[in-house]
Amino acid sequence: MKKISLSGLDMDVYEEKLENGLSIYMLPYSNKKNYFISYATYFGSDVLEYTANKETIKPPLGIAHFLEHKMFEQEDGVDPFTFFSESGTDSNASTSFDNTQYICYGTKEFSKNLRYLLQFVNQPYYTDENVQKEKGIIAEEINMYEDMPDFQLEMGLRECLYKNHSRRFDIAGSVSEIEKITKEDLFSCYDNFYVPNNMFLLIVGNFDKEEALKIIQEEVGEKKKKSLPKTTMIKEPIKVNEKERTIKTTVEIPKVAVGLKVATNDLDLKELDLDLYLNMLTTILFGSSSEFRERVRESKILNGIYTEWEKAKDFRTFYIMASTINPDKLLGEIKEELQSHKVTEKDFQRIKKVWIASETRMIDNVDATVNNMFDDIINYRQIIPNKIEKIRSMKLKKIQELIDQIDFSNISTVKMIQKKK
Repeated sequence: MKKISLSGLDMDVYEEKLENGLSIYMLPYSNKKNYFISYATYFGSDVLEYTANKETIKPPLGIAHFLEHKMFEQEDGVDPFTFFSESGTDSNASTSFDNTQYICYGTKEFSKNLRYLLQFVNQPYYTDENVQKEKGIIAEEINMYEDMPDFQLEMGLRECLYKNHSRRFDIAGSVSEIEKITKEDLFSCYDNFYVPNNMFLLIVGNFDKEEALKIIQEEVGEKKKKSLPKTTMIKEPIKVNEKERTIKTTVEIPKVAVGLKVATNDLDLKELDLDLYLNMLTTILFGSSSEFRERVRESKILNGIYTEWEKAKDFRTFYIMASTINPDKLLGEIKEELQSHKVTEKDFQRIKKVWIASETRMIDNVDATVNNMFDDIINYRQIIPNKIEKIRSMKLKKIQELIDQIDFSNISTVKMIQKKK
């Protein structure tokens, strides 16, 4: 078992890889009562087409999310949610663009719950009848989200940013697409992507690592390693698909969204460094203590704001979504801030200190640690042991060089206003 020391945090992560390729990451705490387990696959809605056994398969949109739903229907009739709740344990699952994870977290019966989590994810049960039944449930979920203004705003922005990319589409798909899903589609995706060498297990909290590894070996050790399918990469233009769009709906307070699309193939930074410097840039420009926030608060045009960098194949995309009484003025302020992209040494050093303090505090929180480690595994296929040192070593010159390589005019904007009654 490999021990990874988290630099500056006095904590050790234990990493193990089974012969069949399953990666296991364990961070035991001696001073906590709770634990968190995530069993995940690198399979999400980004997979639009794949080739397996010389056959090219284009599954319906939303199939990864549909498959996640169906994993909770077991042949023996036992409901996983009910099983976990009997010990006061919470459970859930989620599908993203690049992964699907199944989780349980609690304070009791760790061994029993770990074993069951592995068992139910490893035993799919699809029939024509239960697949058909699920279509109605997911259709209701899709229709519910499509009525939400924030969802309409985000999807409008995605459609403006991307022409062909998988990030243009909703993770859940569409009603017309999920109607096409068959049990054969589900088995094909499961058999090709829910294999040990395309999955990992993350455990954090109060547990015995040797006991955990013994259970994992018993439940997953016999599963076979398999050649992974080749996923088709759809060619995506560097330029945004649509510069601007206006959505008229029933929203009471107008909303705006801005997306900056950055092609990453020609940027000369490694993945982690690129993410750190991009986040540093936008934290300085749009963070809670930025001049922009102070300016729009004083002018009383900002009701709420959300910002995020999203990592996708060949691109990083920065999203800003906000509610405002004056959408045109706020859009103008955001565009101006992006074009100025002013970064001072004072702000740069201040954010570095804030980040280091945040990393140090986070290690005492099991949930926050899980989220941080999970993001590392998904984004970099490893735990980053020296993140604090990485932050300390960041240089203002590097961020200025990165700024020179970004086309800040490659943006899309969406304005959502109330339609006339």
